[in-house]
Amino acid sequence: KKKKKQNRSSQANEAKREQKKEKQDSWKDFIYNPRTGEFLGRTAGSWGLILLFYLIFYGFLGGMFSLTMWVMLQTLDENVPRHQDRVASPGLVIRPHAVEITFNRSDPENYKHYIRQLHDLLQSYNDSIQERNELCMKVCQFKRSTLRQCSGLPDPSFGFKEGNPVIGLKPEGDPYINCTAKRATSLQMQYFPSEGRLDKMFFPNNLSLCSQPDYVQPLVAVKLLFTKEDYNIEQTVECKVEGSNLRNDDERDKFLGRVTFRVKVSE
Repeated sequence: KKKKKQNRSSQANEAKREQKKEKQDSWKDFIYNPRTGEFLGRTAGSWGLILLFYLIFYGFLGGMFSLTMWVMLQTLDENVPRHQDRVASPGLVIRPHAVEITFNRSDPENYKHYIRQLHDLLQSYNDSIQERNELCMKVCQFKRSTLRQCSGLPDPSFGFKEGNPVIGLKPEGDPYINCTAKRATSLQMQYFPSEGRLDKMFFPNNLSLCSQPDYVQPLVAVKLLFTKEDYNIEQTVECKVEGSNLRNDDERDKFLGRVTFRVKVSE
């Protein structure tokens, strides 16, 4: 009986080893069968046909995609985008960044923070930086010296010392700026560039040019020419973005295409 049990046990172990060997042989044959020359269950001819099919199939898809892109690019202008994200009525950024500008012209400490904001604003407009741009070959130069008396170069105090402060206005578009004082008599002002107008060449339609390192958005500097009679009186000034098809008189939106600020100068 013991011998029979041992024989049965050895036969079972041998059967298990044969099954294991058969499984290993079957995996080896699946990867590569030397008798049929098949690799992963296919012959070289079969693999060649499959590769040829996918080569033609994806080549056709790639050709269709390239043709579609080429046709689409023929409908685009390199300089003027078909769809623009510029709003119909551009906004207006003011510097110094304050709705109320109050200072004593005899005390430099009283207005030095306003001057610092203007100098910081115009730092990237320095002629030495703008001259890196090749005269409108990539990005048009907008030099700080264009602002003349309002550039902070001949007068580092930007007119605050003499009681005629300079206000920097940066329109988000290609119109011109018009400022008026809300009072019975008109207030004399000087605009730089002249008449507060900005040439369209400073607003490239090719938006990729705006990402150039030395590109700066053009601005208008306005110098308020106060007289002694205007001192110690709060003056309200409203600047508007003017141009065709621009809205700047919507009473429901006080900041649409315009900005209002108050200035009070004392001595």
